[in-house]
Amino acid sequence: MARMPGAEWRPIAVNFTNNGQAEVRGVVVHIMAGTFEGTDSWFRNSKARASSHFGTSKTGKLRQWVDTSDRAWAQASGNTSWLSVENEGQGGDSLTDAQLDRVAEVLAWAHKTYGVPLQVTNSPSGKGLGYHAMGGSAWGGHTSCPGTRIVAQLAEIVARAKKLTGASTGGGSTSSTYTVKDGDTLSGIGAKVGVAWQTLATLNGIKAPYVIRAGEVLKLKAATTPKPYSPPAFPAGLAPGKTSPSAKPLQRALKAAGFMAKSVVEADNYGPKTEAAVVKFHNAYPKYRAAGKTSDPAIGPQGWAYLHRLAYDK
Repeated sequence: MARMPGAEWRPIAVNFTNNGQAEVRGVVVHIMAGTFEGTDSWFRNSKARASSHFGTSKTGKLRQWVDTSDRAWAQASGNTSWLSVENEGQGGDSLTDAQLDRVAEVLAWAHKTYGVPLQVTNSPSGKGLGYHAMGGSAWGGHTSCPGTRIVAQLAEIVARAKKLTGASTGGGSTSSTYTVKDGDTLSGIGAKVGVAWQTLATLNGIKAPYVIRAGEVLKLKAATTPKPYSPPAFPAGLAPGKTSPSAKPLQRALKAAGFMAKSVVEADNYGPKTEAAVVKFHNAYPKYRAAGKTSDPAIGPQGWAYLHRLAYDK
């Protein structure tokens, strides 16, 4: 169960999948194309077949409708892996300053709770702060949601989230992409992100006369080949209360993935501290806990593999 402190908890009884969130890759920004309270009413209508984890009003209200262990119905095939935040307004709007703050708070909370990186992403296979249109047809084909003006504000949301978490905000661009704003030029973008404009042109296939348009997403870095990874074999017989096989490899993975304090002394025994850390992992990724259990201290082969994948990515 995960409810965000500071958000008004107004749960809906329909239009979500209980314990359906398989993972949390990041936060997806939407535009309501309506009012805050009107959207609240619509989500409570079983005919809507739609919902969102969070929502903001233009005046800065922040509401949570769906627990983040449950799957909201906001972006089709992206629902199982992403949290959603709907924002009051219409297509073509920009978010208000108060809305920027509230979305930044959601992102900062997701960073602390699920390890979501504080960065903008433009791909469903990425992690961080994304937007509905980036999912294309697989996410419902909503190519104008939330609109180019709001997409251009995502970097500001990330910067505010970094301030909230105490993360560094200086030292040039750490993102792999840049969304073109009105008035931007290749040379100006290059100076801003620390990449030669000629390199930007080559990376993005832009040729003379080097025309770019607001809302266009530019790559800042060449694509890299993902590192190959294979998790260690699951130790048969690993279970709570046992000392053999040793629980130390499990404890190291739990620490690396952020589910167990690094100060915990590793031991062969699969004891209460290890059990509690595994429960935290299962609460974040309920897909891997035993069916019907809300608190599962035993890790299985699939959960073991995914936990080690998370630890490796860290």
